[in-house]
Formats: sequence, structure tokens, C-alpha cells
Amino acid sequence: MSVTHSPEIHAKLIERIPVVTGRGLHEWFDALDKGPGLLRCQDRSNWLADEYELPQWYAQALVTEYDRRRRNRSIPAPRPENA
Repeated sequence: MSVTHSPEIHAKLIERIPVVTGRGLHEWFDALDKGPGLLRCQDRSNWLADEYELPQWYAQALVTEYDRRRRNRSIPAPRPENA
């Protein structure tokens, strides 16, 4: 079952991810890059939720944001805060 959030909810979830998880988006995107080569969004969000014990709604938001940024290279990639 796919979960689709409104743009407003999605933005709030993405904004809260570093606070809730203790990891920045760049770290989560690296995890997705290094993870298994799953093609379906639902499979990748399930893997992320299971592997890192994330709530499903955060995993889904991360995968959606990752895909959105990869499709639209004009959106800057997140940078580590120490860089």
C-alpha cells in the first residue's frame, strides 16, 4: 500500500527528519545509494524502515525526496552540515 502525502505534509516530514533521526538528508541519501538495488519506491521505503527502524511515513518521505531530487538535478543536493 502506497502512502502519498500532501506537499505540505511532505515538506514538514523532510524538515523534521534530521531532528527525529539524528541524521541529515545527505546521510539518508547515501544510505539509499549504498542500499540494495530495489526499483520500486515501496520496496525501498520498506527496506529503509526495516533496516534503520524508521517509521514508515519518514521512510516514504525520504524515498520520495530522494527520487524527486535525482529527477530534478536543479534542486541542490543536501550537504553535510560540517562541510
